[in-house]
Amino acid sequence: MGFLTRVVSVEEDEVTPMLWACLYFFFVLAAYFVIRPIRDEMGVAGGVRNLPWLFLGTLVGMLLFHPLFTTLVSRLPRRIFIPLSYGFFAVNLVFFWLLFRILPSTEDIWVGRIFFVWTSIFNLFVVSIFWSLMADLFRPVQAKRLFGFVAVGGTGGAVAGSATTAFLASRITPTNLLLLSVALLVLAAIAANRLMATTPEPEARDAGGDDRPLGGGVLDGIRTVCTSPYLLGIAGYMLLYTITATFLYFQQAEIVEASFADRAARTVFFARIDLAVNILTVMTQVFLTGRIVRRIGIALALAALPLVCVLGFAAVGFAPTLMTIAVFQVLRRSSNYAVARPCREMLYTVIPREAKYKAKNFIDTFVYRFGDQVGAWSYAALGALGLGAAAISMVAAPLAAAWLGVGLWLGRRQKELASPH
Repeated sequence: MGFLTRVVSVEEDEVTPMLWACLYFFFVLAAYFVIRPIRDEMGVAGGVRNLPWLFLGTLVGMLLFHPLFTTLVSRLPRRIFIPLSYGFFAVNLVFFWLLFRILPSTEDIWVGRIFFVWTSIFNLFVVSIFWSLMADLFRPVQAKRLFGFVAVGGTGGAVAGSATTAFLASRITPTNLLLLSVALLVLAAIAANRLMATTPEPEARDAGGDDRPLGGGVLDGIRTVCTSPYLLGIAGYMLLYTITATFLYFQQAEIVEASFADRAARTVFFARIDLAVNILTVMTQVFLTGRIVRRIGIALALAALPLVCVLGFAAVGFAPTLMTIAVFQVLRRSSNYAVARPCREMLYTVIPREAKYKAKNFIDTFVYRFGDQVGAWSYAALGALGLGAAAISMVAAPLAAAWLGVGLWLGRRQKELASPH
């Protein structure tokens, strides 16, 4: 308790739910980061030129999954639909593991492409469910104090997952690691139930966190986003984030493809970037995130990541090398996980409970992948016009500057909505 109070402003009755939230997030991100390098390698192996089509397949998948999820949310209490969702994805992973073992190597590329699409859907849903529950259980004032530290659990899981894959990918068949991801998802579901059981009831009621089914229709989330300037602002922030992230992802894929011929070496490289990102992130989250948000406010904290991207794309524009891309990725992703992501989740603590699951899930999944599509096909179009990585970076930098402005507006608006009237 002494150590916790030195690094995070936590009250006595918040300690247990905060630690369960950390453990829950640990298992969620460990499950994803075990398979993330496998997904990235399969994307490169399937041909960088095919990545826009894989992103299109992911968007279509989101259109199919979102109505199913909102149907579950409308009809089932969260203590049921949350573990049910994780169980569904765990069964899917077992199915992919069987496919990779049974099918001949000649069909491996096509299964890998399907796995790339599925994993790109999986990671957004499992993380969105986690943060929806956080926004449901914790009030805005608690989120400002606790979400940075809660995110430490996820970063620890990401470090564990990426380190496991970096160590084992060249020693065993990487697809066998899918079973480890299955086990971690089961543990995430257990931790989620423990968190819901240990959240102090007065806090849960004050935050609107009762466990009744939400009711309503499957399109409520979409309608809510389209009629709320605040949620449209969050969607815009997400859209600019994903477009610029996709530009960088494609630049990384091109440079890595040209630099490494061996598939295992590419997997290890991606895992090492993940490991560096997560080590830097956890150090920031433990000692700095809460202090940064309290000192400069959510608006400036949301603007920090776009600023990193403005500078990063300018650097890639001048020196499009493997080292530049790697450093930019580490700084961008660690800034996102340590500062921007917890602040982005704080934005949802001031909206109605139904919107925390339905509207938020729509933004976290469909809008996110729609941004991928815009970024992927825009990148392909710019390449067809003869622009290389350096020139495309100069297109991305102004987008990041616009993203910065949206972040400043959202932070100010969140403060207004959180203030008592």
